Amino acid sequence: MTDFSDKYSVLRDFFGHVDFREGQLPLIDALLGGKDAVGIMPTGAGKSMCYQIPALMLDGVTIVISPLISLMKDQVNSLIQSGVRAAYLNSSLTQQQYNTALANAMRGMYKLIYVAPERLCTPSFMELARNVRISLVAVDEAHCVSQWGQDFRPHYMRIPEFLAQLPYRPIVGAFTATATDQVRQDIVRLLGLRDPLCVTTGFDRKNLYFGVLHAKGKYEAAKKIVEENRGTSAIIYCSTRKAVEEVSERLTADGFPCTRYHAGLTPEERKKNQDDFIYDRVELIAATNAFGMGIDKSNVGLVLHYNMPKNLENYYQEAGRAGRDGSEAKCILLYSAKDTVTNRFLIENSNDNPDLDDETIEQLHKRDLAKLSKMSDYCNTGRCLRQFILDYFGEKRQCTCGNCSNCNGETELADVTVEAQKILSCVYRLHQRNLRFGAVVISAVLKGSENNDKVKKFGLDSLSTYGIMKDDTSTRIRMMIRCLQAEGYLMECEHSTLTLTRRAAEVLMQHKPVKMRLPKQSRERSSPKVAKSIESGGITVFDRELFARLKKLRAKLAAEINMPAYIVFGDTALRDMCVKMPVTQSDFAEVSGVGKVKQERYGQYFTAEIQRYLRENPEKKNAVPETAGGGESLAELLRAGAEGLQAVDEELSLNRLCDEILTQLGLSADRRPVAEAVKKWLLNENYLTEKIENGKKRMAVTILSEEAGIVEREKVSSLNRAYTSVVFPRTAQEFVFENLGEMLGE
Repeated sequence: MTDFSDKYSVLRDFFGHVDFREGQLPLIDALLGGKDAVGIMPTGAGKSMCYQIPALMLDGVTIVISPLISLMKDQVNSLIQSGVRAAYLNSSLTQQQYNTALANAMRGMYKLIYVAPERLCTPSFMELARNVRISLVAVDEAHCVSQWGQDFRPHYMRIPEFLAQLPYRPIVGAFTATATDQVRQDIVRLLGLRDPLCVTTGFDRKNLYFGVLHAKGKYEAAKKIVEENRGTSAIIYCSTRKAVEEVSERLTADGFPCTRYHAGLTPEERKKNQDDFIYDRVELIAATNAFGMGIDKSNVGLVLHYNMPKNLENYYQEAGRAGRDGSEAKCILLYSAKDTVTNRFLIENSNDNPDLDDETIEQLHKRDLAKLSKMSDYCNTGRCLRQFILDYFGEKRQCTCGNCSNCNGETELADVTVEAQKILSCVYRLHQRNLRFGAVVISAVLKGSENNDKVKKFGLDSLSTYGIMKDDTSTRIRMMIRCLQAEGYLMECEHSTLTLTRRAAEVLMQHKPVKMRLPKQSRERSSPKVAKSIESGGITVFDRELFARLKKLRAKLAAEINMPAYIVFGDTALRDMCVKMPVTQSDFAEVSGVGKVKQERYGQYFTAEIQRYLRENPEKKNAVPETAGGGESLAELLRAGAEGLQAVDEELSLNRLCDEILTQLGLSADRRPVAEAVKKWLLNENYLTEKIENGKKRMAVTILSEEAGIVEREKVSSLNRAYTSVVFPRTAQEFVFENLGEMLGE
């Protein structure tokens, strides 16, 4: 019979503690008493001791099923340092090392054996399992057994098969840091646990501050946070190796030494960098999310997520690596809607388990997209962030914690009842016509867009909600739509379309007040700096009649050499000709975009055409170029003329699109800052992204590009090299015209 009082001696002698933490005692007592158990305890709560202490007190050996090599190594090394005989069996061992470990296990040299789920039912391990006395099987990261858990591992479902092949059934304990109600039920059912004791200690980590920052300039925001927390041990989680490298290099260059950790490094460098961080030789480490699993560094004071994780389980587990010593710590997430787009793409194009059938893969994708939606809701909610997390994990309670960015005044509480009613009413009116659209079209209807292709195609300008939010920016309308999703009034369906939930009736029918904490940044104009940058510089009105004649000449010359018209001269050059009216070769050389070769090749044709035009219109000769707008900035002129812009039946590059805007408005000005403003807005709103290709940065489409009408085309250069280019067909041009005001800092 086991002497339960010895557990305090084991706790003190092997682990150096004098008392147990919340939840540990009932779980240890259950396992020592021969009863199955489930322990759901947040990171840092001491889950491992719940099976390690029984393992040392029970006869025989304990098998610990663990999914991660790094976690196994750290726990085994820690146990050995504490005087416990332990070993692990996984793919990191050579065949000789593996055989030696098996032989030692057969001789009863270990009290705990850690094993990956993939090795459980192999012949060599089954032979070991049948020939040693197994007193306890501990399933770590037990959420992996459930398809609704964030890290589903099909081999976890073979654990019951493994248990069934043993001469007798041992005690089984299952442990995880994060599990929803459904995952908890799956753990009990799928592992075949027998009347288990279930202990959930509570998910609240009161010492942790939670913050979400809507940051468009992520690196600058990250640097500021690091600077404000100088002297603090910090983990900066990034979603990609590339981001890890960039953040690490830039922080180090800016005077904040930062090491790095990701799977692309050699094992030796990973170990060195990890040790440098663990032993406080360096304060900062930029890492992918594999870093930290099972690593017991108690003094992490800041966990900064540079990118949004795919689900709340992963986020809370990673954030929970802060403040494990009980000290106050910060968990801050830098949010960009682009993270949602990236994660959705990764989910829809992932198949980490080739053994799964198509139906299971589809179910997993749907599960992961639902979890991603909740993660996005967390980043956009106006509620207490701590309450949102606790609600998600089934710990229902109302709280205003005073220790998160939504509770301490970093956001502003706005009464948006009227706006919410308008948005929900618009979705309802669309439902009446059996139509569903995403946030872009809904915001276009509410703003009263005349250029949106779908508004025209489906006659949405006849809706009673058309134009009822014309004084709001599209960006702010979409921000409120995301908040309504986060608060459960709207739900995302297939193809990112939106539908009403039952809760929407409370606002529409019962006039329930709606208040949202909107990030302060979201209410500022999106691009004032860009707008300012295009205020300066010469802006003149060019002669449109002459422009049409020069454009016709350009088309004729281009056809003769079988090249696109813009290869001869771009619209910028033609506009400048219409302002400067060059009639000699030396004059022609002063035109913007005219080099020596083009002067010699085309100068005579264009100067001759201009001379003819001036002979026909003598009043234009020696006329002083007219300054546009009476002192108005280019941004103001473009915004004023945006409604009159007409799309053309041609696929335009971004530069040519901006040329078209200036041409239609009769303005001669530098198109570059205009193109930069349009590009920046499209990147910020995730209608475009940037990729590195052949060492060069280029624009690329996202899953939102289709809504804006933007497409990619395969093209061939003059050197016969294939390349991909982003272009703006008619629909995309209309989308840009519709949002031009916001793009230029409306």
